[in-house]
Amino acid sequence: MTRPMTKLVGAHVSVVGGVHHSITHARHIGGTAFALFLKLQRQWESPPLNPSHVALFKDGMIEHGYGARAVLPHGSYLVNLGNPDKEKRERSYKAFLDDLNRCESLGLRLYNFHPGSTTGVCAVGESIGHIAECINCAHNETKNVICVLENMVKNEHRVYVYWLDIIAALVAGAGNIVGSKFEELGEIISKVKDKSRVGVCLDTCHTFAAGYDIRTPEAYAETMTLFARHIGFKFLNGLHLNDSKYDLGSRKDRHENIGKGQIGVEAFRLIMNDERMNGIPLILETPLGKGGDMSVWKEEIELLYGLVEEEEG
Repeated sequence: MTRPMTKLVGAHVSVVGGVHHSITHARHIGGTAFALFLKLQRQWESPPLNPSHVALFKDGMIEHGYGARAVLPHGSYLVNLGNPDKEKRERSYKAFLDDLNRCESLGLRLYNFHPGSTTGVCAVGESIGHIAECINCAHNETKNVICVLENMVKNEHRVYVYWLDIIAALVAGAGNIVGSKFEELGEIISKVKDKSRVGVCLDTCHTFAAGYDIRTPEAYAETMTLFARHIGFKFLNGLHLNDSKYDLGSRKDRHENIGKGQIGVEAFRLIMNDERMNGIPLILETPLGKGGDMSVWKEEIELLYGLVEEEEG
């Protein structure tokens, strides 16, 4: 199959054994993009990146043609920049800044993270102010990494299942999550001083679970019109491609394999043929096969590229 190189598709791959192994995994599944964690996700403190692994990562990026914006690192689930508790927010900011510095040491330009939560203590507007303030401070302490806000779901505690591991997202007060509405993400961006270094990653499962329909051409167009109105496509820096185990507006963040959930294949066909999605990482976070079998992702990547329609003439 001839792949349109305007679409960069991959998955969130493992870094077990060193950050450079992410490139090996991405190539194994035929990914033209990939996501990774930059450090351990279940603890606040992590050892620094191994310099030899950093060198191998940079060499691999060049050798295999992965651009700096084809990689979408994912931030720690522990971080909550919207926390009204100053001491806890500062702890989150320290971890956030450490991740941004890791991005820069690897030569990467994007950093995807969950905006945060009110923890049920303050108004959403206050948390939005804290998140924007943290981004502004981080911009002053780093050079060029773009802080990419992920759209969220106001729901119960979530459990994420990746390769051979289970990561519990222990975000306090998950029902008070910031960023489930496009308006909230737009408001955060409006308060960021350097607009060239802030963006958004749309998760299809989160979008659907939050009540934005994308299953038909008409519904997809309506949702994208809302995105353009409240955020703007110039701020779109990536997508997480996930089907959903639950129906529209369920407020349940449960990922399903492409075409096997409630969203269905048509939405992903629309995405793969939308020129506004060109040149940004489109990342699978769907369930792996038994024993962490990544062939599922390889098949899904081929499925997605197969949805691209050839231009007539």
